[in-house]
Amino acid sequence: MGSEEPDGTIPDGSPRLTRVPLGRSGRRLSFERRLRLWLYLLGLPMAFLCWLLLRQYSVDPLEQCFILLALVLGWAFAVSILMEQIVRPLQTLANVVAALREDDYSFRARGGQRSDALGDLALEVNRLASTLQGRRSGALEAMALVERVMRSMQSPVLAFDPEGRLRLLNAASERAFGLRVQTALGYSATQLKLGELLHVGDDDVISLGRGPQPVRWVVKRTTFRLRGIPHTLLVLSDVSAALREEERLAWERLIRVLGHEINNSLTPIKSIAGSLRGRLAALSEVSGEKGDFERGLEVIENRSESLNRFLQAYRQLMGLPAPKLGEVSLAGLVERVAQLERRVAVTVTPATDVVLQIDGDHIEQALINLVRNAADAALSPDAIDGNEAHVDISWQTTGAEVVIAILDNGPGLTNAGNLFVPFYTTKPGGTGIGLVLAQQIAQAHRGSVQLANRTDGHTGCKADLRLPLAG
Repeated sequence: MGSEEPDGTIPDGSPRLTRVPLGRSGRRLSFERRLRLWLYLLGLPMAFLCWLLLRQYSVDPLEQCFILLALVLGWAFAVSILMEQIVRPLQTLANVVAALREDDYSFRARGGQRSDALGDLALEVNRLASTLQGRRSGALEAMALVERVMRSMQSPVLAFDPEGRLRLLNAASERAFGLRVQTALGYSATQLKLGELLHVGDDDVISLGRGPQPVRWVVKRTTFRLRGIPHTLLVLSDVSAALREEERLAWERLIRVLGHEINNSLTPIKSIAGSLRGRLAALSEVSGEKGDFERGLEVIENRSESLNRFLQAYRQLMGLPAPKLGEVSLAGLVERVAQLERRVAVTVTPATDVVLQIDGDHIEQALINLVRNAADAALSPDAIDGNEAHVDISWQTTGAEVVIAILDNGPGLTNAGNLFVPFYTTKPGGTGIGLVLAQQIAQAHRGSVQLANRTDGHTGCKADLRLPLAG
């Protein structure tokens, strides 16, 4: 509750009515004293009439005193009983109302009956208490439901006051932005590095986070009032997976069209080149001319075959089948992958074995691609690490997922934005599908692949393959 100003207004400037106290004040007696005084005054005429009658019948003065004293005491006793009958129900109702004011709905006034003023008042107060108790129970249940829904929501929910201070966040917000309720509430969006959220409009798409694949969110924005103060409510929906799927489908359609058109040209080119080579024997024995023809036709055949393999690789990428899940030992899988790479030394850091529900063939292919990519980086002529080229593989369990880390001592990343773009490669003779295929396999297992430069004091790159522990 806001504090009142001396002139009877509240701090926001709106007028407020002055309430006249009903209880005791410096200018009037309390209700009980006034009632008791009136009852005593009502007894004076009776005492006076009794005294007149005693004098009329010449009663002895001493007896008159005893009779009048007994009459006064009896009247005082009757007034006390009457006061008890009037004040006690009012005190009971006051206690019930005070309990209601303190949100305690367990008190009830007893003995109330209809067609009775105090009884009707007691019954109405009891009914009011029952109504308030029902509303409070409904409000508590609704609040408990809201809290449970907030905790179970996968979408971050945040609320800011007019000064931009954070007033509400759910568990999904804590996970998404690395916050904690105990330390984040009350701080401004700028201090929490969320100032961008306060300036976006409804249904805007924003990117938050760092790395090769920042998370993209659709923001739903609305306002609500809490204790009369307007607040801004933001609900964020992660659309990264949907956008990546749309991107994948677009690449698939593009590759399908390109593959169809290029294959239609490659097939006759390769066929004609082969036919021409076969007819070279019929040419005149001009060695120079025949050699030029053979070299030219060989180049045509080789490049046609290379381009055909290139397209088939992309078709394999876009036609990846759904994973067939089964129990697979992670330690055994990593050991097999490490033994396949012979160009550089591959070290596997021992750790507790984990049994995953995955498609072993798919994950093995993803690891092969990541290890091969790491080995290529370690063997790169741009590597500035003076040590021998090597690759390290390790894994650890964090929360509900296992993270498989592949580290190399190559030159590191220079253009992280295009890592998972099909057709993009920086290696001579590369097809640009290794990382894309690994990412698609991980996403089919509800996981992800993340690449970043090493932060442990060594040059090179670190690739993290994240997979859920439960299939």
